[in-house]
Amino acid sequence: MEQRLKDSSVPHNLDAEKATLGAILLNWEAVDSVALILRAGDFYTQQNQTVFEAIISLFRKEIRGDTLTLVSELTQTGKLEKAGGVAYISSLTNVVPTSANVEYYAQIVRDLSTRRNLIQISSEIKAESFDESRDYKLILDSAERKIFALADSGQSSPVRSMVEVIPYAIENIQRHFANHEVLTGIPSGYAKLDNMTSGFQNGELIIIGARPSMGKTALALNMMEHIAIHKKIPCGFFSLEMSSEQIGKRLLSQVGHVPSTKLRDGMMNMDELKKLQIAASRCYDKPLCIIDTPNMQLMEIRTISRRLRQKNDIRIIFIDYIGLISTEDPNAPVYDRVSEISKSLKSLARELNIPVVALCQVRRDAEGNEPTLNQLRGSGSIEQDADVVMFIHRDRKKQEDGEMMPVQEAKLIVAKQRNGPIGDVPLLFMSAFTRFENKTSTADMQPIKPMAQSFPPESQNPVQGAGEPSVGASVSIPQSSSMDSMPPFPTVDEMTDM
Repeated sequence: MEQRLKDSSVPHNLDAEKATLGAILLNWEAVDSVALILRAGDFYTQQNQTVFEAIISLFRKEIRGDTLTLVSELTQTGKLEKAGGVAYISSLTNVVPTSANVEYYAQIVRDLSTRRNLIQISSEIKAESFDESRDYKLILDSAERKIFALADSGQSSPVRSMVEVIPYAIENIQRHFANHEVLTGIPSGYAKLDNMTSGFQNGELIIIGARPSMGKTALALNMMEHIAIHKKIPCGFFSLEMSSEQIGKRLLSQVGHVPSTKLRDGMMNMDELKKLQIAASRCYDKPLCIIDTPNMQLMEIRTISRRLRQKNDIRIIFIDYIGLISTEDPNAPVYDRVSEISKSLKSLARELNIPVVALCQVRRDAEGNEPTLNQLRGSGSIEQDADVVMFIHRDRKKQEDGEMMPVQEAKLIVAKQRNGPIGDVPLLFMSAFTRFENKTSTADMQPIKPMAQSFPPESQNPVQGAGEPSVGASVSIPQSSSMDSMPPFPTVDEMTDM
C-alpha cells in the first residue's frame, strides 16, 4: 500500500485512494471517520473524486452504500462513466481485504493533497514575486495568509451542507446545556454585559465607540485585565496611541487602585507603594502581549495577529484604535479606508476564530448625548461589519475645584448585537484610577488594602473578575518578585521575530 505510482508532476497515491474507497464499500460505518478527514477535492483523479461525491450523497440520504447502490446513484446522476464505469466501481472492493486501516489510508490521501496544495501555493507565490509592479509587502501578506489558511484548514471546507452544520450546532448546544454554561465566550468582567452577550464570541468583531476622553482605552484595559490577569486567557493588545510603558502604568493603577497621577509624579505614600507592588505581582508573567507601534499598517496587524495566534495561542485581540490604522493607500477617501479596515478586521476575526475588539471614535455631534450607530466616525461599513457595537456614555461632571468627580455614573450602550439583545449596562467610572466598575457591586469600589504577610501562591489566592479586587485578603509580595527583575513588554519587533 505504501508503494506510490511514480509521477513527476505532483505527489499522489492512487492505491491509497482506491483502498479508502474500497474500505468504505466493505464497511459502510467507515464513512463517518473518513468524512471527517477527506473532501472530494483531496482525491487526485477525477474519477475518484466523483466516486467519493456519490458516497457522500448516499450518506446524506441515509442510504447504506455498497457496490450496487453506488452504481445506482452514479447512474441516476449521469456520472457513472465519469466515475470509471461499473468495472472500476466493482474493482474497488478487491483492493483491500478489510476496512480496519481505512483512517490510515485516508490520512495518506489527505497528506498528499496538502502537499499538492503547497506546491500550488508555491507556484502562485513564485509568479507573484516575479511581478515587480506588486508591492513585496502585499506578496508576503498574501503568501502568509495562504499558508496559514492551509495549515488551519484541517478537515474543514468553505462550503458546508446542513448535514454537517446542524449536528455540530446541536452538539454545541447540548454541551452548554449539560454543563449549565452561562458564558460561551470570553468574559468581559462586567456582569450585565456578559449576561447579554454570553461573553465575546469567537469570530466576532466587537466595536467600542465613544467621544475622546470618555474612557475607551480605560474600558478596554479593564476588560483586558479581567481576561488576561484574572482569567489568565492569552490576550493581545495593539496600542497605536499609547506606549507600552503607559499601558503598563494604566494597568498598575487599575489593579492596585493607586491614582494614576501619583504614578506620573511619584508622590506615593508607603501604603500606595505596597499596593502598587502587589499589583505588579499580579500582573507579572500573565499571558498578555502589547504591541505599541504607532500608525501600524493594516497588513502588519494581520501578520502579527496570525503569529500571536499560532505561537502564543492568543484568544482575543484588542485594537486601540481604528482611526490610527494605516492602509495601503493613504490618499484614498476616509470612507474607503475605514471600510477596508472594518472588513479586514472582521475577516481577521473569522480567520483566527477569536473575538477582535476594536475601539472607535464617534462624531463630534454626539458630544453630551448618547451616541448612536450612525455617529460612528468614518464609515457606515463599521456598523455593517461589526457583530456587536457598544458605546460609552457619561457626563463630564467636575467638582468646584475643576477636578473630575471621583465616582461618576456611566453606562455602556449595547446598540447592536447580531445574535443577542441590545440595552444599557450601568457602570461606575472611578476617575482617579481610570477604571470602570460594575455599578451593582458596592464592594467593588473598595481599594486593595496592603498587608504585611507573605503573598501566598496564586493557587491559594484566587483573584476575582474585573472590577472585583480582593478586599482584605492576606497578601504580600514574594521575595523573588521585584519590579526591577521584570522584563519589558514585548515590542512589535519581538512579535515579528517570533
